[in-house]
Amino acid sequence: MRIGIDVGGTKIEGIGLDTDGRPIARLRTPTPRGDYDTTLAAIGSVVAAIERDAGVTGSIGIGIPGTLVPATGLVKNANSTWLIGRRLREDLERMLGRPVRVANDANCFALSEATDGAASAARVVFGVILGTGCGGGIVVDRQILAGPNGLAGEWGHTPLPWPRSGEWPGPACYCGRTGCIETFLSGPGLAREYAGRGGGDVPATEVARRSCEGDRLATATLERYEDRLARALTVVIDILDPEVIVLGGGLSNIERLYQNVPGLLRPFGTDAPRTGLVRAAFGDSSGVRGAAWLWPPV
Repeated sequence: MRIGIDVGGTKIEGIGLDTDGRPIARLRTPTPRGDYDTTLAAIGSVVAAIERDAGVTGSIGIGIPGTLVPATGLVKNANSTWLIGRRLREDLERMLGRPVRVANDANCFALSEATDGAASAARVVFGVILGTGCGGGIVVDRQILAGPNGLAGEWGHTPLPWPRSGEWPGPACYCGRTGCIETFLSGPGLAREYAGRGGGDVPATEVARRSCEGDRLATATLERYEDRLARALTVVIDILDPEVIVLGGGLSNIERLYQNVPGLLRPFGTDAPRTGLVRAAFGDSSGVRGAAWLWPPV
């Protein structure tokens, strides 16, 4: 059995997969926000419960909203800030008594979809999470490409390309810069755009719903969003040229993205890119499944 744990800001989710990738046990528990030691204990409890329910022990992979510094093993860039600077992998291995693999949650998402999800037939996959933030992950031949700095795929904290009027320098980002893709393409970014044009303070999902009901302002907001998403993904195609781009996160459920964005992609030297744009097969479960797949088939 492979056990995957997704350590989110509000919940810790665990899953046990059999050798064919079928779930045989799963569990969710609230994340002990702000408390590192209690977070470790909660992860241990989830692992124990999954193994008890499945009746077997398993390998353990962990997805986190950050990454490990390759040289030191310390957590960095985590929006679950109580993990930053901690030796998470070492502490978990000591507590659980076995090897543990840890990866960024967006990388886990991409790995899940490249292994047995919507991009399982592709060699090169770029996974995108469009939710509270914007994450990206790269998988080549079903292996995560992390890079020497552990930063491969950090697409959300690059500038929105080819800015149009009013887009530069762009909104301030928590990373300390302005105009990051995340500030435009995250759920809060879409909601802020709608509110800023007089639509009211509503979540991104409500903007999408209002567009379906004929709200012209909501539709215009989504059209701008699609244009920005296409520009951001065009750069990915120019650099990586993946066979498939998989969308996940709450905004990936906006159906019109798959109808409109492909026609707006304009990579260098071609008007009709062959890159596929698809919705994640496993939805919210992709991240935790990908954590389990950090231990590949043998």
